[in-house]
Amino acid sequence: MHAITIAAMQLPLAGGSVQNIAAVSDMVVAAAERGAEIILPPELFSGPYFCTIEDEALFALAAPTADHPSVRAMQKLAKQLKVAIPTSFFERDGHHHYNSLAMIDDNGEILGVYRKSHIPDGPGYEEKFYFRPGNSGFKVWDVKGTRIGVGICWDQWYPECARAMALMGAELLLYPTAIGSEPYDAALNTADMWRRVMQGHAAANAMPVIASNRVGRETDAAGNHQSYYGHSFITNERGDLIAEYGDNEDGILIASIDLEAARLFRAGMGFFRDRRPELYGRLTEDR
Repeated sequence: MHAITIAAMQLPLAGGSVQNIAAVSDMVVAAAERGAEIILPPELFSGPYFCTIEDEALFALAAPTADHPSVRAMQKLAKQLKVAIPTSFFERDGHHHYNSLAMIDDNGEILGVYRKSHIPDGPGYEEKFYFRPGNSGFKVWDVKGTRIGVGICWDQWYPECARAMALMGAELLLYPTAIGSEPYDAALNTADMWRRVMQGHAAANAMPVIASNRVGRETDAAGNHQSYYGHSFITNERGDLIAEYGDNEDGILIASIDLEAARLFRAGMGFFRDRRPELYGRLTEDR
């Protein structure tokens, strides 16, 4: 058995940078004490989700990778606790801004940065105002004896993203997220859809998926309220939920994944053996 222990956190993130980073740090410590080797916080955890409105003053929240307070705090913890922490943050690179993730290994080193590829734009999720589409391409990293791919929030709806990371050798797919209510339609709750699509990625690629979402009500700079529905989870390689939270819980989900069993199941299913990429040209056409 070749096992890895994974943690996904779910928590309210309505506070400021110092408060939120401290809350995430406390959960990282608690997860490490429970044996977690890779620990996933939610998307953009250093403050409330700010993309509910368009306000140029909020660009002040961005920082270069090595200077961002979230990245620096997680680097320190990763080195101290010998855990890996995929860390979501608002990146400033010269005049450009990205919704990014620093892959921090168990020595506290940054293995690389992934920039969110799919950028949403709609009521309550006006990310195109703040972020350029990512130019890093999809990323897979060798971490703690396994290979992990990480997509960010809106990326999770795209099977192409999951499959690309799988073809790059990923054994686990991780998705930090900030998703909840839809201001234009109070009756729309996407929580079940959100889970279902990622469980589909797990089943179609025969590998575990881990998703971490914020939870609770937040107030933006204009005084508007938006709620985030949690429902963080971990699946196995069949897409079965093996750890999950609802919409009013916070804490740490922990699961031990048997990577060798998952590898054998993936091989036996034959999804990668039977692919026909010569037939898939339509997927790359922009129409």
